Amino acid sequence: MNTILPTSLVGSYPQPSWLIDRERLGSQMPPRVRARELWRIDPQWLEEAQDDATLVAVRDQERAGLDVITDGEMRRESYSNRFATAIRGVDIDNPGTTIGRTGEPTPVPRISGPLQREGSVQVRDVEFLRAATDRTIKMTVPGPFTMAQQAQNEHYEREEDLAFAFADVVREELIDLFAAGADIVQLDEPWMEARPDAARRYGLETLQRALDGVQGTKSLHICFGYPLFVPEHPTGYHFLTELAEAPVDQISIETAQSDLDVSVLSGLPGKTVILGVIALHTPAVETPETVAERIGRALPHKPVQELVAAPDCGMKYLPREAAYAKLESLVAGARAVRAAHADAA
Repeated sequence: MNTILPTSLVGSYPQPSWLIDRERLGSQMPPRVRARELWRIDPQWLEEAQDDATLVAVRDQERAGLDVITDGEMRRESYSNRFATAIRGVDIDNPGTTIGRTGEPTPVPRISGPLQREGSVQVRDVEFLRAATDRTIKMTVPGPFTMAQQAQNEHYEREEDLAFAFADVVREELIDLFAAGADIVQLDEPWMEARPDAARRYGLETLQRALDGVQGTKSLHICFGYPLFVPEHPTGYHFLTELAEAPVDQISIETAQSDLDVSVLSGLPGKTVILGVIALHTPAVETPETVAERIGRALPHKPVQELVAAPDCGMKYLPREAAYAKLESLVAGARAVRAAHADAA
């Protein structure tokens, strides 16, 4: 792996059309409850098909030249629902509702009892990924704060108690994922940005609880939402520099579509920043020069040794050919910046 300015997906990569109904996937909000109707494969063959799709995603990442490999989240209908609905205490047959980032009500898991992990959700995913590549691997897990916000709480007295309960479940999972071979585990917490007031009240405490005693490289992703559903992205975060106190090694943010004021990176001393420099609101492929320029914007505020180059967010809604071409530009742009800062090595 390149130790200076490595490249990585944030998490997801486009799922093949033979695996999932991509037209249907893109025509509805990311599901918070199970959406088995999206899969094109008979349930008895689905796991095998998802394995094959994972190998496709891994080989694309390797061929493009990425340093850090994910499983592309091929087994998920959305980034969060597979994990959230695998926990005891979640009533998956009688969903609740909450208001999503677009302001519209959406079905969500209904919390009917104490949360408890019945067994590992993603250990097999890590084991499969570890066997598929000799590169550094990263596994993504929905964050406890976000899962709590994406639920209807009918059991816990306070909303923060629900977040803490999710944190306990996530902590158990993270320990198992590292033991199974993960090099990096990333918590996806986009709703810390969507609900910044609640995040300020108990977001850091939730993270501390989820990561207490967890050994390994820990990352946290925070973003403005998928551009397919949230097209207008602001130029600044409502909740970001607060994460300077979070017990994570890496913080994943977007800067490409939003044209983020990257001076905010100065407020994250000592944190490696996974810098989103590939925009996802268009299939148009950035040139390597554009990627290098976007990385260069961050350098006055972060040393190159504390940057990872990545897309803004998950790539699952892009056409595969566009996503792959964007990864090639990502790698080439990072290579150019790396060469210009060779003395940093």
